[in-house]
Amino acid sequence: MRRRVLQATIATVTVAVVLLGVPLAFFGAQLVRQTQIQEIEAAAQSLALAVDLRIEQQVPFDEALLARYTAGQTVRHVSVEMPDGRHLTQGQEVTGRSLDARVRSAQGAQIVVSASWWDVFWLSARVIGLVVAAALVAIAASIALAIWQSDRLSAPLVYLAASAEQLGSGQVRPHLEPSGVEEIDLVAAELARSADRMARRLAAERQFASDASHQLRTPLTALSMRLEEITTATERDDVREEARISLEQVERLVGVVDDLLTSSRRAAGGTTEAVPLAEVLHQQEEEWSVPFADAGRRLVVQVDPGVEVLATPGALAQVLATLVENSLKHGGGTTTVRSRPGTSTRSVVVEVADEGPGVPDDLAPRIFERNVTSGAGTGLGLALARDLASADGGRLELAQRRPAVFALFLAQVPAALRTDKVLPIGPAVATRPDRRRHRGD
Repeated sequence: MRRRVLQATIATVTVAVVLLGVPLAFFGAQLVRQTQIQEIEAAAQSLALAVDLRIEQQVPFDEALLARYTAGQTVRHVSVEMPDGRHLTQGQEVTGRSLDARVRSAQGAQIVVSASWWDVFWLSARVIGLVVAAALVAIAASIALAIWQSDRLSAPLVYLAASAEQLGSGQVRPHLEPSGVEEIDLVAAELARSADRMARRLAAERQFASDASHQLRTPLTALSMRLEEITTATERDDVREEARISLEQVERLVGVVDDLLTSSRRAAGGTTEAVPLAEVLHQQEEEWSVPFADAGRRLVVQVDPGVEVLATPGALAQVLATLVENSLKHGGGTTTVRSRPGTSTRSVVVEVADEGPGVPDDLAPRIFERNVTSGAGTGLGLALARDLASADGGRLELAQRRPAVFALFLAQVPAALRTDKVLPIGPAVATRPDRRRHRGD
């Protein structure tokens, strides 16, 4: 599109310059030539009157009087043949082609004023050169305008392509900014509505998968227990063998259901989206500030307000809540939740640290294993938090044992998907209220 806009604009301006510049150059050159001819003829007529006046008044007439009639933009030569036979000349002799104005005065004097044809030609060529220079300036201005206009139109389309790619990869809520171009904004608005519809549909499908998983596992579990009871209650070998085979089939069916549900979730593309990290952390601060105050402790949140990460909002909130709750139960002093840039340019680290005794050396290597606890919990919280972080492409680690520091590594939203980098905000597009309401219905 950018190339087509450039080509169309340059072609239009070039045609306009040719259609206007060629006639302008032609008529300008003709005007210069006619002006020079008229000046020569006027000089001859004026000189004829001056000669007649001096003849009538018997005033001496010499070549010095002719000097003022040779002044002009071209080389001129003045020749006067008096009635008494005298021949007077003034000015540079014109060689080659010339433009001549011949006048015979009332007293019989023959007057000839000549100008160089080539001087008149170069004056006309100068006018043509000015027109050509103006045409080149107009074409250069049109190229600059076409580049600006093409960038203004192509940048929103590039961002729409990035948003569509984000939508196709599972980022169902791309952040859209108005571009200032009405038609592109309409497409962007429709893309946002499509993203919302897809989000609702995916949520419904995931809810259905969760419900189906629960509804299938419950009867399959009951059936497994019944078959185990039959196996232990009966004394007949053939019945026990059939019950065992049936139990194996039920367990295989449970595995198939789990595999199908897992494949469905993977094929759905995930639920990650661009999440403002500050909003999630401050939400946790509001929820946990009261329990920390009741325990006589402080919860401090230090986060860059402009950082956005790729994560599932609910899962990210649950992971942070688990870390904060773990610090409240097992830590001591002030708990600090802070964010910092990761080792790569596309990662963010959220650290949860306190001033307590830390994690025992024998427990640290197995802190994220299930059923591993110091005795004050179930041993599932940190394990589930690590699984949730891994599902979104993140990583949860114990960065320091004493005092305890847990580090959550998250993927930062790349600059290619940030609206302030890809799509600058354009001027507002004025639309009529009735059209806007009609399109918004």
